[in-house]
Parts: sequence; C-alpha cells; structure tokens
Amino acid sequence: MRGSLIVLLILLIQAICAFFFVSDILFSVLGIYAHPIAWQTREFLEIGAAVGLILGVVLGGIALQRFARESWQAREKLRRASGAFMELLEERFADWGLTPAERDVALFAIKGMSTAEIASLRSTSEGTVKAQTNAIYRKAGVTGRPQLLSLFIEDLMDGSPINAPAPDLEAEPLKSRKVG
Repeated sequence: MRGSLIVLLILLIQAICAFFFVSDILFSVLGIYAHPIAWQTREFLEIGAAVGLILGVVLGGIALQRFARESWQAREKLRRASGAFMELLEERFADWGLTPAERDVALFAIKGMSTAEIASLRSTSEGTVKAQTNAIYRKAGVTGRPQLLSLFIEDLMDGSPINAPAPDLEAEPLKSRKVG
C-alpha cells in the first residue's frame, strides 16, 4: 500500500512538472504573457520539475528491475516444472517397465505426435509403433492415448492418480431443498 502511494506521488509530481514545462512553452509560442513571477519562485518550479523528471527515471528503473526479476522467476519456475515433468515421466516409465524404444514412443505420443510421425522419427514401421503403443497402454493400465496423457496431467495437478476410486456418493445423502 505504501509503495502505491509513493508511485502515485511521483506520478503526480511528474504531471505537475509536465504541465509546467508544456504551459511555459505554449505561452511563449502563442505570445501569451502571464503575470511575471519572482525569479526565485521560477527557479523553485524548475528545480521541482527537474526533480520530478529524475524521480520518473528512478521509478522507471525500479519498474524495469522488478519486471526483469519477475521474468527471471517465471522462467525459473517453468524450467523447474519442465524438469519435474520429465522426472515424473521417467519415474512412471520405470514403474511400468518400459523398454527404451517404448519410452521413446510413449514420449512422442504424450507430445501429441501421430503414429506415422513417430514411425518416421524412429525410422520404423507404423505397425511397430502401434505394437509398442499397445504395449505401453497395457503396462500403464490405460486404454488409449488420452488416458495415458491424463495420468500425467492428474499427477501434475494434484498428485492423485487417474485410477483412484471415485468418491462414494451414496455415503453422503443429498439434502433436500425447497424450491420457492
């Protein structure tokens, strides 16, 4: 809250400074002469305007530094999440006892590649890839690619596996509502 007030104060000072400089130039260009002010007052106004501009530069630098720090933190979180996902994949693949070839196929399938694309990347036939994906699904206990992917999404979201039993809806009776 205090930081916001300081920023607003600096912005107010900058607005006053901008008004002072722009009005001074416009009055000169348009030939409008205002009542002269004492030179000391004018000097104080110019000093205040210069201080306002300096505060603007400082505020811009602080904002830029904050943005750079937040950007670095976001990139670091993304890097960690990516690493965590790869660790999760490797852990699951090991639990299922996938062969190195099946690991490659599973990774490509999770990335969303088609059977033909995977076969092309692995320099093998589509039939081989289909056999490997069927073996992966069998070892993982799923029936297809969407369920395979959902295993990892569930783990990343809350750690609960997809094969967890559904909550018992009969154990908690529904409360009746009056419709009015």
